Amino acid sequence: MRDEKTNSSEPTLKIISFKLADQVFCLDIMAVKEIRVWQKATPLPHSPDYVLGFINLRGKVIPVVDMALRLGLPAIDPTEQSAIIVIDEGDRGVGILVDSVSDMVTVKPEDMQPVPDVMSDEEKQLTKGIVPVGEDMVCFLDLKSLFATVEAQLEAA
Repeated sequence: MRDEKTNSSEPTLKIISFKLADQVFCLDIMAVKEIRVWQKATPLPHSPDYVLGFINLRGKVIPVVDMALRLGLPAIDPTEQSAIIVIDEGDRGVGILVDSVSDMVTVKPEDMQPVPDVMSDEEKQLTKGIVPVGEDMVCFLDLKSLFATVEAQLEAA
């Protein structure tokens, strides 16, 4: 995937794409605080299965979520290509474990397609839309919906 040229006077959306299993997903680059190499998280008892635990990020403790498990895909087996994308969500950051970070791309907001009706209601709530990037169709994730349930479940744990 490459950054597509757009007219600078048109509104654009900058996204970062990443792989989970054999699928490509993306999110708004403005939500990303940093991208870190994989590091083992300290587990937290009674947390949801997709919450791997916590890491210390410059004195701030943040949860790390296996994004594949959160989306109903098989768990990630971390490798040297795996990354933790630190997202600024809510009062504290959240780290999402992904198989690999693919690319940063600029797209036009009007190019975003609605979520297909074949997706379950839960999947639809987690997705803002589908973005065409080159030959690929990439699922644009809704971070607020994704992490509202994570925060609630962590508080209950």
